[in-house]
Amino acid sequence: MSEQPEQATERAEPSLARQALTVPNLLSILRLALVPVFLWLLLGPEEDGWAVAILMFGGFTDWLDGKLARWLDQMSRLGQLLDPAADRLYIIATLFAFLVREIVPWWVVAVLIGREIVCAVCILVLRRNGFAPPEVAYIGKAATFLLMYAFPLLLLMQGDSGFAQAARPFAYAFMVWGGALYLWSGMLYVLQTVRAVSGGHRNAVPA
Repeated sequence: MSEQPEQATERAEPSLARQALTVPNLLSILRLALVPVFLWLLLGPEEDGWAVAILMFGGFTDWLDGKLARWLDQMSRLGQLLDPAADRLYIIATLFAFLVREIVPWWVVAVLIGREIVCAVCILVLRRNGFAPPEVAYIGKAATFLLMYAFPLLLLMQGDSGFAQAARPFAYAFMVWGGALYLWSGMLYVLQTVRAVSGGHRNAVPA
């Protein structure tokens, strides 16, 4: 009897095309579409100002689409996939560009990309064992929030201007705290994945 409401909810869920046309998901799709533009701006003409503007827009819409989904009652499975996917693509694209331009050392990129690879493996393990995709947790969102502030500041601190000098300590602070939380959320991801698979508990895992 307890499974009937869940089955009814699954049958009533709109198609992916209709889910994509909601305001929160359109914002997430736009954020995803701007990733290659952002990467080209960093590695092609090196228009850092426009790249920072896209990062700021991405950070704002990342906050806004979640708010709108709750306010407009437009929460959807597609949104739960698009939102973290956009966050991760921005982080990976930024780290790649920063590595190419030698803005951050290679080991920082290796550690953060390694975290993404480990989390991707955890998702595969969870799905193979019949677990639903993990929900985004507070620690992971906080880490993303800090990194999305750190990346523009790391761009703005390039050069010898007074503004660049002022931005430098804030950029490093956001990067250190964001990176630490990012790794912490990854470790929690692994621990809870192991607990879920070994104990059979279908609890949410932080992403």
